Amino acid sequence: MSNISIFCLTLDPDHEEVIKKLSYIPVGLGEKKFSNQCFTDKSHQNISEKNPFYGEYTFHYWLWKNYLDKIKTDWVGFCQYRKFFIKNKIYDQNINFQSFQTLIVKEINNEDMKYECILGEKFSVENYKISKIFKNHFFSFLKEPNLFINKKKRNLRLHFDLFHGKGNLSKAINLLEKNHQEDFKNYMENNNAFNPHNMFICKSNLLKKYYETIFPWLKKCESLFGFNDTSEYGQQRIYGFLAERFMSYWFNKNFRVKEIPILGKDLSDYKNL
Repeated sequence: MSNISIFCLTLDPDHEEVIKKLSYIPVGLGEKKFSNQCFTDKSHQNISEKNPFYGEYTFHYWLWKNYLDKIKTDWVGFCQYRKFFIKNKIYDQNINFQSFQTLIVKEINNEDMKYECILGEKFSVENYKISKIFKNHFFSFLKEPNLFINKKKRNLRLHFDLFHGKGNLSKAINLLEKNHQEDFKNYMENNNAFNPHNMFICKSNLLKKYYETIFPWLKKCESLFGFNDTSEYGQQRIYGFLAERFMSYWFNKNFRVKEIPILGKDLSDYKNL
């Protein structure tokens, strides 16, 4: 019996059977209809109407409020229908289903028991494409011309300001619990890489602590940003992007973390098995 429960989130009901074949737990989000054997964010106590703004965190909220005490494994993890934790880095995404099954993480081995959390390898925000700078952020860089040549100055705070609204991060940090405000601010200003995709594996007893920190904060942020579905994607889903940065900070600050590769692989490639 595996020592981990891994929830795999998808927007496509056709992925449900493939996810089960991977020995993962299927979670259906969005407006499409899934089977009654698929987990969802829409039953019992939920915030499913916020999914266009919160992303996968509407399921995390559902899990927090309705199912946490039912998780019996020592570890719990989350992946997506297009992104998966893998044991060893590969560069060829054209792999068959049998190889894919052996590559993805399905349990926590003895060597990794000394850690408390597993996150994806860090994503660097240093390497903006020049074309993207000129198209979307030219004047921001023009005000600080050394950003063109000194990539080290392109920190997480600047990246968030550029892609999710200037000043929004600072406003959100001011709503955090006092014991996190300064540390999270320093994390965003002194780092240029973070663990991406809101994907993590952790010991099950840590999940409640994380949820009790992240959700009251995001709820407070609603008074700042509201729910505007006409905004650009980077600002419409600001709650998910705030959570993504905070997740990286929170686990690294409080626990022993191991980083492993994340593979981009769409389960639609395997729908006809």
